[in-house]
Amino acid sequence: MALSSKKSFRTSIIVILILVLLGIIFYPKLKPWLNSGSKNSVPTITQTSRGGGQPLFASGYIIVPRQMNEMIYSTGSLIPDEEVELAFETSGKVVEILFNEGSRVKKGELMAKINDKPLQAQLLKLQAQLKLSMEREFRQRQLLSSDAISRESYDQALTELQSLEADILLSKARISETELRAPFDGVVGLRMISEGAFATTQTKIVQLVKISPLKLEFSVPERYAGEISPGFTVTFVVDGIHKTFDARVYAVAPKVDVNTRTIIVRALYPNLDEELKPGRFASVRALLSQIENTISVPTQAIIPEMDGEKVFVYRNGKAHEVRVSLGLRTESHVQIRSGLNFGDTLLTSAILQLRHQIPVQLDTLVTNNLVNSEL
Repeated sequence: MALSSKKSFRTSIIVILILVLLGIIFYPKLKPWLNSGSKNSVPTITQTSRGGGQPLFASGYIIVPRQMNEMIYSTGSLIPDEEVELAFETSGKVVEILFNEGSRVKKGELMAKINDKPLQAQLLKLQAQLKLSMEREFRQRQLLSSDAISRESYDQALTELQSLEADILLSKARISETELRAPFDGVVGLRMISEGAFATTQTKIVQLVKISPLKLEFSVPERYAGEISPGFTVTFVVDGIHKTFDARVYAVAPKVDVNTRTIIVRALYPNLDEELKPGRFASVRALLSQIENTISVPTQAIIPEMDGEKVFVYRNGKAHEVRVSLGLRTESHVQIRSGLNFGDTLLTSAILQLRHQIPVQLDTLVTNNLVNSEL
């Protein structure tokens, strides 16, 4: 009995091992058939649920008249109306510095001086010679009038007089080169030299800046080349000041920058109170056009297709497909030129699931008053 029990146990183990081995061998072949059977059963359930007429939940947007503004956004910099680094026109020892750093100066005001004593001495000598030459020319002219001397003698005296006058003018010009004067009204910066230093024509003395008015320099895309011209008004803001400033365009670059494909524009801001400083960063806005009482819809509601654009509107509990013609585009909205009317309810969510005549239930309904949309 014990021997027969051991044999039957071994037989059972062998049978189990054979079944497991057969399962491992044949399971990969049976798996596609099992999967296809399970997939065929799913659509039946889905079709049954859709056949029950369950609506699709979506958000609605009631179309009302809106105002749309076509804006250009750009970045720019504030630059001085005039700016120059002052230097002497000649070399020499600096004997006077007559300005205070950060102070205001007027056009023509003397700001610094180079030693000009040798030139002044030479000027005095020439002026003394000029007096004698003038008296000689006068006497020669009197003698010439009575035919006491030849014309040649008088011309020689006249030439000497004119030569001395030219030398005096040259000497005065060289003396003026030793003076550093302000070329325009402005504010001086920090001086770069001290009294007693030797200055050359390459030595920078101080920077002079005119900050009223200020220039606003910015760039616009090349497609707006014909939109902005001198006289055009732009607005800008700067960090740290909660105020919008107005500037008027006075110059537009005659060519497009080949690297950025933009056009450089400059505008003037009066800066009468001098509250703004040159070099500051500015965010610029330019209003190109304004459209009143137009149809404007959210960008996400537009469905692009090969033959145009379409949207879905809500009518009598169902979604209806409508072909539309687009106009002005802004950051968040698009103008609709044709296809929609005021009062239509536009569907703005579940766009990928919407189909023509599919039942829809509105879970959110948005009504907007007259607002602005900006590019």
